[in-house]
Amino acid sequence: MAAVTTAANGDNQPQTGVSGWIEQVKEYISDLKAEMRRVSWPNKAQVQATTAVVIAAVFLFAAYFAVVDLLLGRAINQIFQTLARK
Repeated sequence: MAAVTTAANGDNQPQTGVSGWIEQVKEYISDLKAEMRRVSWPNKAQVQATTAVVIAAVFLFAAYFAVVDLLLGRAINQIFQTLARK
């Protein structure tokens, strides 16, 4: 991001009001365009590969948490049943 815009008279005072805001927006858009030119976009094969990895990971985590939930649920139910008999 660029530094604060200074007034045209060179006194290093930040611009205020609408004109200062407009200059800041223009500078922001200019910086944004320059940064977007430097972005390295993935190709179709890379997107498909990473998407497949993400989908596989989601299903693996879902299966893991389902097993953990099942085991903890049974353990807690067993504890409650044991305590209820006394």
